[in-house]
Amino acid sequence: MPRLVVISNRVAVPKARGVAGAQGGLAGALNAALKANGGIWFGWSGQETPDFSGSINYVRSADGVTTATIDLEPQDIEEYYNGYANSTLWPLFHYRIDLTKYEREFGKGYERVNERFAESVLPLIEHDDSVWVHDYHLLPLGERLRSMGVSNKMGFFLHTPWPPANLFVSLPYHERLVRAMLHYDLLGFQTAVWLESFLHYCGKELGADVDTETGAITLDGKTTIARAYPIGIDFDYFTVMGKTDAAAQAEERLLSSTRNRSAMIGVDRLDYSKGLPERLDGISRFFDRYPERVRDLVFIQIAPPSREDIGSYKDIRALLEQKAGQINGACSEVDLVPVRYVNKGYSQEELIGFYRAARIGVVTPLRDGMNLVAKEYVAAQDPENPGVLILSRFAGAAEQLDCHGEGAVLVNPYSADEMAHAIRVALDMPLEERKSRYHKMIVTVREENVHEWTASFIADLAGVAA
Repeated sequence: MPRLVVISNRVAVPKARGVAGAQGGLAGALNAALKANGGIWFGWSGQETPDFSGSINYVRSADGVTTATIDLEPQDIEEYYNGYANSTLWPLFHYRIDLTKYEREFGKGYERVNERFAESVLPLIEHDDSVWVHDYHLLPLGERLRSMGVSNKMGFFLHTPWPPANLFVSLPYHERLVRAMLHYDLLGFQTAVWLESFLHYCGKELGADVDTETGAITLDGKTTIARAYPIGIDFDYFTVMGKTDAAAQAEERLLSSTRNRSAMIGVDRLDYSKGLPERLDGISRFFDRYPERVRDLVFIQIAPPSREDIGSYKDIRALLEQKAGQINGACSEVDLVPVRYVNKGYSQEELIGFYRAARIGVVTPLRDGMNLVAKEYVAAQDPENPGVLILSRFAGAAEQLDCHGEGAVLVNPYSADEMAHAIRVALDMPLEERKSRYHKMIVTVREENVHEWTASFIADLAGVAA
């Protein structure tokens, strides 16, 4: 069986442990795949070095998984990570062209770091290894490796959306970037929508021969296969974590603090793509329209900070604090406040307890590749008394959790009226309907899990011709 070499911007460094499966999510699935196939997980350590040397730091876990990391210079981090990856590609891929920065130095830094990744990982790749590259930070890495003589099977998976062609063409050198991507053998996207956008671009802008049935893209004599692979959660791990004392204590903690009000919860990284200001506008509209229900509902927004070195992220934090304060100022009583805005993170076990205690889960990004919080909320519910999921129709998860209108309550997050209506529907939904919607969604969440996703991609990669 060929080894697997996983390459991503950051690496989940494994910890020695006696029990397999003690780490969930994508990191747990990739570690499990690496353990099964043997291999290496390579990426940036997250650390700075004054001068890039390419020297590799190795860590080997008790499961036999090896991670290999490199340190980057401050200029690399500023131009490649904060710059091109998160100030150019991230907003563009989430349809926020108004926030997209096109700086020549950002592009140069992105090219330079991808070159450094390729040079550093090259000696680690053996002739029959399968190589799996992840996410928008490393779009051209496959082309760099090909130019260095790597002929191995190489796959790439994009965890974000792929924008429509009429937005993507605003990116300088967009053709060069996609041509570089076509050096991979297999390209994976979260949903059929993002896949169709990519195929359309390849046909329209590059003049490639595109077979929409098979996902085959042929250009300059080279064929790449592109397919949709919706990512899931580690359902079994999540179930185990839900039975811990920490989860039970967190559930009780939230229930005891709501004072007989129904809790509605949102858990999102602090990012403009998550639709948090728009969410608060919808909640404000709900309380304006139904002022008597301030004693029925409390909204808890957990939003850990992220990418604080980027100005747009500082702006959204200030805006959220302002909007939460305005709602509480207008709607609070001496003995209650309707909105709790928490700017910190919690452990997985605590979040499961919070999800289970919440009558409503609200996941309303303006645009999202998948959004696993939606699936985590469903997985955490008590089957006998489940909550209701309010889900943006612009999240990748909506394709799977809509369940023909009988699963999640789908909303347009840009519409405060629609948000307010959905909150009322969810709050008043009878138990039998809540159970029916839950049972339809949980099948998808349980069966289309992260291990199935990993196995499906690796099997398809093994089947393509290098």
